[in-house]
Amino acid sequence: MAKNAGGVLLPVSAEPGKGDGEAALFKGSAMTRRGAVAALSYMSCSVLLVMFNKAALSSYKFPCANVITLLQMVCSTCLLYVLRRLKIISFTNSEPSVPSDSLFFVPFRILLRTSPLSLSYLLYMLASMESVRGVNVPMYTTLRRTTVAFTMTMEYFLAKQKHTPPIIGSVALIVFGAFIAGARDLSFDARGYAIVFVANITTAVYLATINRIGKSSGLNSFGLMWCNGSISRPVPLRFNFILHTS
Repeated sequence: MAKNAGGVLLPVSAEPGKGDGEAALFKGSAMTRRGAVAALSYMSCSVLLVMFNKAALSSYKFPCANVITLLQMVCSTCLLYVLRRLKIISFTNSEPSVPSDSLFFVPFRILLRTSPLSLSYLLYMLASMESVRGVNVPMYTTLRRTTVAFTMTMEYFLAKQKHTPPIIGSVALIVFGAFIAGARDLSFDARGYAIVFVANITTAVYLATINRIGKSSGLNSFGLMWCNGSISRPVPLRFNFILHTS
């Protein structure tokens, strides 16, 4: 829960059993109007982000994917800072454990604890950004759907988590469809495909790290995004400085 300027508690995420009188969109579904709006907003932002990155890196031949990554991190961190300063959102699953005037909003020990997650997030961002450059958008979205196979493999080796045969069959069908689409891709680029699969691996590592570290940190999705941006942002900034001065 988070407090707004008027002191009214705002839910960070929907709690089970509390639909606030909103009717379910489908009979037997737990999705509410708020959840549908959030899902559609996420879908729209994701599509626009891919299109923007593809246009900047391919159509306009922008050479530095790390610069775009840095700017996106700065924008997201600044937005989170403003929302947290106005007490519209919270960074923790419960009431904040640090004063609202704290510089980082979360204890320094939690920043250190989430540093592996932030580093995996940085690798995921850089690989995903670069992977857009070498393939067309339809093939990019198709190949990125195979991320679930890499995630399942990573979860098995890290957490020994096993999935049911229907789930494995569905994932296998997705991977098979991606190979069929790739075989008929007239603009096939081996390097571009390889980078997309590297992006899939880094995404799987990031999701597995969230499962192991994120849940035990006591931070919600806003808090994890804040830690990722705070820790990861200096790395591309330093890298850009070295490139500029060399």
